[in-house]
Amino acid sequence: MRILLVEDNLDLADSVVQHLRRTGNAVDHEADGLNALRFLEHERYDLVLLDIGLPRMDGLSLLAELRRRGDATPVLMLTERSDIEDRINALDVGADDYIGKPFDFRELAARCRALTRRRQAQAQTSSLVRIGPMLMDNAARRLRFGDRTIDLPNREYSLLEILVGRLGQVVSKAEITNRLFALSEEAGSNTVELYVARLRKKLPQQFLRIVTVRGTGYLAETLRDCAQAQPSGGAHE
Repeated sequence: MRILLVEDNLDLADSVVQHLRRTGNAVDHEADGLNALRFLEHERYDLVLLDIGLPRMDGLSLLAELRRRGDATPVLMLTERSDIEDRINALDVGADDYIGKPFDFRELAARCRALTRRRQAQAQTSSLVRIGPMLMDNAARRLRFGDRTIDLPNREYSLLEILVGRLGQVVSKAEITNRLFALSEEAGSNTVELYVARLRKKLPQQFLRIVTVRGTGYLAETLRDCAQAQPSGGAHE
């Protein structure tokens, strides 16, 4: 998942970023509240981790402004363990959950997963996506074809989620890059192609394939869809 951490304690921020990246997430960090608000006008995230005490704009004001402009991105507030009023205010303003400092990184990761599952459940009644013989369990991040389980690393599973979420439609390379990688990560021009190639090798080609649309991006299609009209914007490979 793509996460924005807004935290002015740089030592804590570095530890959180490193931990979440090790579990396969794309994480960006911003230490200034006002900068973070401006940043969120142009970038889309699956989750925001938001501290309350921030320079120039505190976390509660930032959250209130996000909700005022209709941004429903899940927000997990980082609060001091003793500040009960801050927790209550955060929930009243529109926070989805909070965690008190100091926190265990395992609990933080679990709360992040719970919030994203909750949002997926609101978007669809189940975290299970079935397409013919393929079953994606997005909560467990597990892929099955018939009675066979296919093990995918986090980023390859995320790539499959992106493509299957727009089955039969072209997803641009730029969108895939933005959703797979943090802005601070080195994602070269061939990085997306590398992940696509890895994923292709693991998918049963007799049912699902990933098609390159030259100059545009990629699309996932099942064999029963292959005979349909080709999308505009480039030629299939």
